[in-house]
Amino acid sequence: MPWDRNQMAERAAQELEDGMYVNLGIGIPTLVANYVGDKDITLQSENGMLGMGPFPFEGEEDPDLINAGKQTITELNRTSYFDSAMSFAMIRGGKIAAAILGAMEVAENGDLANWMIPGKLVKGMGGAMDLVAGVEKVVVVMDHTNKAGEPKLLKECTLPLTGTGVVDRIITDLGVLDVVEGGLKIVETAPGVTEDEIREKTEATIV
Repeated sequence: MPWDRNQMAERAAQELEDGMYVNLGIGIPTLVANYVGDKDITLQSENGMLGMGPFPFEGEEDPDLINAGKQTITELNRTSYFDSAMSFAMIRGGKIAAAILGAMEVAENGDLANWMIPGKLVKGMGGAMDLVAGVEKVVVVMDHTNKAGEPKLLKECTLPLTGTGVVDRIITDLGVLDVVEGGLKIVETAPGVTEDEIREKTEATIV
């Protein structure tokens, strides 16, 4: 069976190593906070928070504690707060080791499209453009196909780009793929998913 959202987030958390400062994008990536476990990971949010904890239990929410996706979160005993200018200075200054982001499309060369669909209202581009330019590693977590069953891993992105050649690893509901020379490489499949199924649902070149 393909992974569900929580299983994808749990798999993404395995990419994190002790000592890393990590930014989580909105959507499925925010769930990664629930699976950090005992690792010494510091989560950063571009709205001005360093040291995010997991989501709160029902009834324990604090409306003043939110992530960049406006979801309520918890703080840790080492949490610090600052303005968004300082937050983006951390990102642009290369202080964040990795970003785990959602995506609408990823191209076989690592191009990323995740901030807008032409003709639809967008509140803003968020911090994704700064993140993909400033961090050492970009991991994308997303469904392998869209709601119509069409591939989201493409030869070339059709939507406006967030960054060119920036994606390192892709985790979908079907498996894990790396961006390598010449296309994408299947690293792991979800339980019960075959490599043939991944190839069938992928437009990008699989090497």
